[in-house]
Amino acid sequence: MTIDEKYDLLRQIIKKLGRIVVAYSGGVDSTFLLKTCVDVLGSKNVLACIAAGPSLPKSQYAKAVEMAKNMQVAVETVEPNELADKTYSANKADRCFHCKSHLFKILNKLAKEKGFDCVVCGSNTDDYDDYRPGNKAVKIFNVRCPLVEAQLAKKDIRQLSRKLNLPTADIPASPCLASRISYGEEITDQKLNQVEQAEEFLKSLGFVEFRVRLHGQLARIEVHQDEIAKVVALRQKIIEQLKSLGFKFVSVDLEGFRSGSLNEMLSQEDKRKNL
Repeated sequence: MTIDEKYDLLRQIIKKLGRIVVAYSGGVDSTFLLKTCVDVLGSKNVLACIAAGPSLPKSQYAKAVEMAKNMQVAVETVEPNELADKTYSANKADRCFHCKSHLFKILNKLAKEKGFDCVVCGSNTDDYDDYRPGNKAVKIFNVRCPLVEAQLAKKDIRQLSRKLNLPTADIPASPCLASRISYGEEITDQKLNQVEQAEEFLKSLGFVEFRVRLHGQLARIEVHQDEIAKVVALRQKIIEQLKSLGFKFVSVDLEGFRSGSLNEMLSQEDKRKNL
């Protein structure tokens, strides 16, 4: 299918869903999905739900709320409180499943209470090419994935977002802060805040697509390979700031930025049993 055919199919799928609750984060995919739902169904038939908590950067939350309001769609903030669940905070290979399960359980209940027909999320076809245990929760809680059903990949969503003049069209992917913490390392408010502040500092230095991974007392910085020299040139500032946040050691990953690099720690068996 051409990209226009995929977009037409997406609109047809959404039209048949009735009144919709959108799991919304302000990222590329959920923003595009929300915009399309509003265009097809009208804002009165759409509710944008944001999961607020320590794993969502405060700056991203503020931008997400602003964008939803610009679409004139109602926004509701929910608090899954996943840190209270030891199966989540233990940060094993199935962490994402527990996180999504908490969220979708709340959104299904909210949809029923407010008279909405279904819950949708912004998963796209690329999300099935990587290790994503959250996809299991999608099936269990009967959450629809219209972008997947319309065979839309990330590159398609970015292209269509540009046509719709969405401010998210070219922003980097923005997975939750918990994805920066090494598997087996307990997830806490303090660690999530530590990572958030470290990444906000690197943004202030002009870095756009990067990660600060937490391995115990070590911060492992991933930037694109052509920006490693920039990190080295600014190393004193970076070391001082990250150590002030509680890191004892600061390193640069010479392999460079790569999405989901912590999954490299997992065996094929770990991945198989959690999908």
